[in-house]
Amino acid sequence: MREVTYPRQWRWPNGEKLAMSVGLAFEAFEHHSQFSTNTSATGRNKVNHFSLSYADYGWKSGVWRLMEALDRFGLKANVSTNGLAAERHPGVVAALVEAGHEINGHGWVNDHMASDDDPEAERAEIRRCTQVIAQAGGVRPVGWTGPGSAGSQNTLAILKSEGYLWNGDDASDDLPFLRDTPGGPMVIMPRTNLPQNDLTTWLAPRNPPSVLWEGFRAGFDTLYAEGEAGAPKWIEITLHCHIGGRPTLQPIIRQCFEYAKKHDGVWFARRRDIAAYCLKHEGVA
Repeated sequence: MREVTYPRQWRWPNGEKLAMSVGLAFEAFEHHSQFSTNTSATGRNKVNHFSLSYADYGWKSGVWRLMEALDRFGLKANVSTNGLAAERHPGVVAALVEAGHEINGHGWVNDHMASDDDPEAERAEIRRCTQVIAQAGGVRPVGWTGPGSAGSQNTLAILKSEGYLWNGDDASDDLPFLRDTPGGPMVIMPRTNLPQNDLTTWLAPRNPPSVLWEGFRAGFDTLYAEGEAGAPKWIEITLHCHIGGRPTLQPIIRQCFEYAKKHDGVWFARRRDIAAYCLKHEGVA
């Protein structure tokens, strides 16, 4: 087994103090999305049509607004994309790829989780998502984050055997690390985004938009200072197309991007770029 020694000894490609990525989520649902005005209609097998319409905002309006904001600041994102979203809206995926953003797999629909008991069904779903995303965008995904970051005990081994580079179903570190699988090491890209995530900080707890800014700045300042002291880290801000793409959050999102851009020594990178560097850093690639 591969062992990581702590505290981590780390260096970014050009000695940057902090790496920052922007994560988008382009999602589709079978029964309900993360928002509903009627919580009694969000049972496991109950279709909540209003909740599904909330998710449709992502492909109709939200993704385009977020792409415009990213372009304004010269940022490239990684986009967690459900297979059904790519199948229904291939033009969105194609536009994201054309703009230079990374598309990563995110399960077939976002309200279904992988099971520990059926690895072949999980493999079939991963293959199905991979094929649909590749057809829509012309680029095969190399990263995967399960719906709700809830992978199974089989996910890493399956992903590695299917040619994937990184997985994001983890929240245990501030830096990428390697985890062994029967097929070789998989890069783990832990979720450094929970305090600056539009779902966990704004929508779900019904907080004011300013909470997203407060969480982002606190995390950014702390990690940037650690980088200045010689222990560089990684931070990500996560925005769902159907949540963060709404007008209410745009001033806050621009504030976060502008603040990060004012700092020297920040590597703005997609997850696939950070994961590829991790392999080199750890002496694998």
